[in-house]
Amino acid sequence: MLPGRPNVCMLIPAILAGCVAAGARVEVVGNLGEEEFLRLRAGPSLGYVARLGLPPGTRIIRRDCVTELGQLWCRVALAEAPSVTGYVSADYLVAP
Repeated sequence: MLPGRPNVCMLIPAILAGCVAAGARVEVVGNLGEEEFLRLRAGPSLGYVARLGLPPGTRIIRRDCVTELGQLWCRVALAEAPSVTGYVSADYLVAP
């Protein structure tokens, strides 16, 4: 390894794994019925538009959370498409 240059052998596994930022963690959508979808919203409350529906088992990257009107909402990104972001109710996030 050359001074001042990153070790490429260490970067490749991180890139392939999706590089989860510090403080973030991978979770899955759960606590739903088979035919139900978790709404990914533009902001942290029911008052924000739903961007899309996430089926049970969808892997997401959980970032920071905020409480709005007694409900915990988390900012998330799709693990398979990190540029797709929004907010979901923390009640429907479970450990993989």
